[in-house]
Amino acid sequence: MFLKWIFDRLMALIGLFILWPVLLVVAILIRIKMPGGPVIFKQKRVGRNGKLFTMYKFRSMTVGHGGSSVSVAGESRITPLGAKLRHYKLDELPELWNVLIGDMSFVGPRPDVPGYADQLKGKDCEVLKLRPGITGPASLKYRDEEELLAKQADPQKYNDEVIFPDKVRINLYYLHHYSFIKDIEMIICTVLSRRMKYDNETI
Repeated sequence: MFLKWIFDRLMALIGLFILWPVLLVVAILIRIKMPGGPVIFKQKRVGRNGKLFTMYKFRSMTVGHGGSSVSVAGESRITPLGAKLRHYKLDELPELWNVLIGDMSFVGPRPDVPGYADQLKGKDCEVLKLRPGITGPASLKYRDEEELLAKQADPQKYNDEVIFPDKVRINLYYLHHYSFIKDIEMIICTVLSRRMKYDNETI
């Protein structure tokens, strides 16, 4: 995956250079519309080989909400501006820094909070061989995850028993059938909000 390693760092650097005006505008909007808290949300996530790292995102929630690690569409802790940032994935732009410094990749499993990927057993642990990604096959399949969880009687249970195991399955397939061309296709589909065929399903 040496080509992937080079691609990640080069494109992250280019992305930060090109998108800095967007980053600045979003930061100013957060400061104006969501005062009383930081612009950047920092949280420990599980990275490659189970090592914890600090992930950076634009803050999209109220300060000190103390809610669940599972986000559901329409929650009061998600601000109106935050909802728009999350819808257009603008809250994830600071993760380009994580890619540049090697904590993340453009494509891979989404980084979990402790208690999920780091608790996997058996062959499922192989998921931790991958660097977490800004996007990936599981992210594409569950791009409307928050809306899906909002329809469930018990969102946390549905996530733990249905969504998370399916994400592990998809990410294991990605690990064992890696393709740089598929990486590029996933990035394009993420940017353009399109679907694609992957492992005999549409994601």
